Amino acid sequence: SVRAVGLANAANPVAIVVPCHRVIGTDGSLTGYGGGISRKRWLLTHEGVALEKFPTRHIPEAA
Repeated sequence: SVRAVGLANAANPVAIVVPCHRVIGTDGSLTGYGGGISRKRWLLTHEGVALEKFPTRHIPEAA
């Protein structure tokens, strides 16, 4: 289920080894990430993903 994937990703202690930053919303948008959307965007860009194809939902960054 979507909830199970979200909970597993949130508990992921090795986010670079298990690439949970690659999970996107069902509508193709960049959604929540434990390290923040800006870090998720950076990681995906660093991997060569063309992000102009993905809208970003406004989700407040963690403080």
